[in-house]
Amino acid sequence: MQTITAQEIPGFERAELAPVGAPARTVYRRGSGPAVVVMTEVPGITPQVARFATRVADAGFSVYLPQLIGTPMQPLTPVTAARSMARACISREFRVLASNQSSPIVDWLRALARHAHTECGGPGVGAIGMCLTGNFALAMMLDAPVIAPVLSQPSLPVAITPARRSGLHASPAELKAAHDKIDHHGARILGLRFNEDPMCPPQRFARLRAEFGDAFEAIELPSSCANPDALPPAHSVLTTHLIDAAGEPTRAALDRTLAFLREQLQR
Repeated sequence: MQTITAQEIPGFERAELAPVGAPARTVYRRGSGPAVVVMTEVPGITPQVARFATRVADAGFSVYLPQLIGTPMQPLTPVTAARSMARACISREFRVLASNQSSPIVDWLRALARHAHTECGGPGVGAIGMCLTGNFALAMMLDAPVIAPVLSQPSLPVAITPARRSGLHASPAELKAAHDKIDHHGARILGLRFNEDPMCPPQRFARLRAEFGDAFEAIELPSSCANPDALPPAHSVLTTHLIDAAGEPTRAALDRTLAFLREQLQR
């Protein structure tokens, strides 16, 4: 069996990228075709996140997988999840309680999206956020060519008050930019969640529906269809709680995500 160091992801090229106007960060790259930025969930680029990014690349896309939190290829455990979340909470790059503004790290992600579009071309860029980074994909529609944002179990702001349960972790300017991309560039938004997920409450998707109407496509799955062997609660639709078998609702959600990217980016 191959020994994987903390800085290696099988099948991906590792580079230190410094998009114009942004500092250098580690980004893992795989595939060819239109660009898709895949943002990790807590606790980081786990084997399941790497597997999902591989599926996106194999579907005909150039995947850019930035190292944002945690240690690459470290398994998800209660300890690793708690450590990553604690670091995010005290980091200046994340604002975990902000309802009406995004996290500072989004500025760097926009620069990465612009860099990826320059390298790959096409009508625009896809952005997939999960958990902590879920709503980053929405905020990236400002000042970046993102026309295919996927919000999988978007968990910010932390839902500790009624107002934050419906918060989108995006500023008025970012929401306005999303509407502009929808109206003038053919952008659409895809969201995924389990229906009993306490970290991504139903009020958040209700707000997205109210804000974007038919341009927002929601996939809300029964929590009972999540992988029973993964850590509860049912949360990570495309990774940890995916049952990757034909006929499974989570597999259908994965297939729809890939189809959404094709519709938006392979025109």
